[in-house]
Amino acid sequence: MSLHSSYFPNMPISTLTFLTLLLLLLTNGFNTTAAKADVGVILDLQTPLGMMYKTCISMAIQDFYSKNTYKTMIVPHFRDSSSDIDSSASAVMAIFGPQTSIQADFVIDIGDKVKVPIISPATSPSLSPRESPYFIRSSWCSASQGKAIAAIVKNFDWREVVLVYEDTTYGIGLLPFLSEDLLQSNALVSNMTSISPSAENDHILERLFELKKMQTRVFVVHMLPPVASRFFKMAWRAGMMEEGYAWITADALTSLLDSLDPETIEAMQGVKAYSPRSSEVQNFTGRWRKRLRQENPELERLELNAFGLWAYDSIEALAESVERVGVDASPRFKNTARGTDLEAIGTSNSGPKLAPLLRNFTSQGLSGDFMIKNGELQASVFEIMNVVGTGANTVGFWRKNQGISKRLKKGGDGDDPKQRLGAVVWPGQTSEAPRGWEVAAANARTLKIGIPIKCRASHLVNVSRDEETDIVNATGFCIDVFEEAMRSLPYPIKFEYIPFQNADQNSPYYNYESLLQQLSLKNFDAVVADITMTAKRSKQVDFTIPYIESGISTVVPIQESKESAWDFMEPLTAVLWFTIGAFFLFTGFVVWVLEHRLNQEFRGPLHQQVGMIFWFAFSTLTFSQKEKVKSNLSRFVVIIWLFAVLVLTASYTANLTSLRTVKQLDATDFRDITMKGECVGFKESSIVRGVLDSTIPDTSKFKVLTSFEEYHQALSLGSRKGGVAAVVDNLPSIKLFLYNYCHKYTMSGSIHKNSGFGFAFQKGSPLTLDVSRAILEMQENGKMDRISRKWFGEGGCGLSNATAADSKRLTVNNFKGLFLITGLSSFSALAIFLFFFFYKNRLVWSSDASLKHKLVQLAQIFDRERDDE
Repeated sequence: MSLHSSYFPNMPISTLTFLTLLLLLLTNGFNTTAAKADVGVILDLQTPLGMMYKTCISMAIQDFYSKNTYKTMIVPHFRDSSSDIDSSASAVMAIFGPQTSIQADFVIDIGDKVKVPIISPATSPSLSPRESPYFIRSSWCSASQGKAIAAIVKNFDWREVVLVYEDTTYGIGLLPFLSEDLLQSNALVSNMTSISPSAENDHILERLFELKKMQTRVFVVHMLPPVASRFFKMAWRAGMMEEGYAWITADALTSLLDSLDPETIEAMQGVKAYSPRSSEVQNFTGRWRKRLRQENPELERLELNAFGLWAYDSIEALAESVERVGVDASPRFKNTARGTDLEAIGTSNSGPKLAPLLRNFTSQGLSGDFMIKNGELQASVFEIMNVVGTGANTVGFWRKNQGISKRLKKGGDGDDPKQRLGAVVWPGQTSEAPRGWEVAAANARTLKIGIPIKCRASHLVNVSRDEETDIVNATGFCIDVFEEAMRSLPYPIKFEYIPFQNADQNSPYYNYESLLQQLSLKNFDAVVADITMTAKRSKQVDFTIPYIESGISTVVPIQESKESAWDFMEPLTAVLWFTIGAFFLFTGFVVWVLEHRLNQEFRGPLHQQVGMIFWFAFSTLTFSQKEKVKSNLSRFVVIIWLFAVLVLTASYTANLTSLRTVKQLDATDFRDITMKGECVGFKESSIVRGVLDSTIPDTSKFKVLTSFEEYHQALSLGSRKGGVAAVVDNLPSIKLFLYNYCHKYTMSGSIHKNSGFGFAFQKGSPLTLDVSRAILEMQENGKMDRISRKWFGEGGCGLSNATAADSKRLTVNNFKGLFLITGLSSFSALAIFLFFFFYKNRLVWSSDASLKHKLVQLAQIFDRERDDE
């Protein structure tokens, strides 16, 4: 029985037409013994996708019930949403469809009220299964492809993209997700352009010409075939399918490219849901194609895709779930008190049982791993396609947590980004990937390069302006490096220097923070100066790689060494002097013990033997000992000792020479200097000030200096006469200062490392990567060295002083290993001698005499010559 508006005069027409779907009972001639489960199917049967869905659904029902005998059987009731969006069958257990997000949103709302599961292939993220307990999405959400598209953009090092989307709920839904994924891949969405489905071709062409004027050449297109077909035709007319452009299509469009005119497609990349190429899929595809041609002979180019396979698996999931729930013999809708709209027909008894099964369903279907979790079909692998005219080739795959790979199986792709994808043909029939950025675009402007009017050192950046021509002249090390890097780029760039005056014109120093802020305000495209890269600054601008090493250190005056009568003691510490003396005496004693019974030179009166101990050991310093040793053990000890003496003598001589020739510093670091109550000077900057504030709490010891001349004057006066004892600055500035005053000052103390100097660009600028690559090439081919020698010199006395380490006194730790070897060799020789001596005189030691008497006897034996034994 069908309903008419006369039955419910107060009910809206749209609701009544949908209720017609809910109240109409039909059969399709299946097994009459099985309980019938009516299912409404709302499809746009005027579109190729709708026709594909219908054929897949019909075949899924036929295949499912042909395998076994079931107690239930779902009966589909197809309705064309293009003519009647709300039509379906009454008392249905579930509804498949609609395809579009707007229609699906309306049907989902009704399904929630009457408790009927709605299985929709609509992909828009605006439809959320979390908000509806009766909504089951039977296709991958379009938001899931965002990371795959972002991975393609990152793979080719594109820094900016333009999003072109269909101005519908479907088109708009993907934008926030795709923009976020691109941003996480360090790619900026420079423009979003909407194309209305009702837009005239002239309007589309006008929008394309606006995009063509931009410098960005990477376009991500998110449209359905009807709009995309006209869009790409206009792109052809606009000359945007030529070399240098890159087009990336989103999933739905890539899957339905066979609906487009192949003449409008030069070459593009796209992502689409991956479906396995199993024998079951191939067999089904053949049967599906044959049946589709029979039902729709006008469709010649339509090919089966993942959307059709998902529909097939969704219907099988529905049939299996219905079999588990069963079909109630009693009416499936429970009547309630009459009210308005849908409240008059009540709610479904089967829906609350059926929906939970469908919202969490897992099977191995034609589409592969078919898993619905919390009402959402879970995405897995995206296929990356290279579309050229009528052909489409798979060039790679994208998987979550694994990224892009050439093969579906893990491994074998290498680390080279060019090897992660197969051979790609780009617009213009070229195999070279577009840069994604065209500086010579129709509206390409001259880049504005900000430079400071005041710089820490004129050798780094020096700005002057011709008053007659108003031309800005900039010179210096930073300027030369920047201009050489720009000349090294593979494309020409026009730029001009814009001097920037500090906000406080009377300030003696320059505030680089205000200069960098101009990049965030987009007043400048880049900034060239001696800017130190920091984590804080990198949050608002993009830096190139450092083009010069940097750090913060201390410059102090060179002090003449103070003369003293005891300067010869300076090379060694007191402990080392004492240790050496002890080893001299011990070695002399060991040699005397080993030689006393054999060598007449080591015999005689007691005072002569004691003198021999001292004499023999110390005479080895000059290798002037005349006494010949006869024992092999003595020779072993003397050889080791002479080696030790040689090392000690050479080390002492070298350090003494260094102390007498290298001029020493009164202090090695600015912290040591301030601890002595001295003042330090510095040229104001946030980096240097930050280091000083973090290490020296007493700011009264700081003095701000503005030029190298003031450095020289303050250091010459000294802290006690109103000057400073040291100057703290960046390494490049220190090198320039020492180049001019190399004989008066030197660098001392530790170096506080930082990231170095880099050129700053606007956040997301594609030039950052290209200029960084140019700087690397300059460092490799020697151009950077030539520029450095031009401004910093050849590294004469100033630089050598700057890098010379302070000479230090030698300590015991410097010779710990040497003393260990010498001591062990002497102890070993002495131990061997005593062992054999006691062994030969064991009768004396084993006698019953007292210990004192034994020791006296052994001493007498030791004092006799060996021949007397």
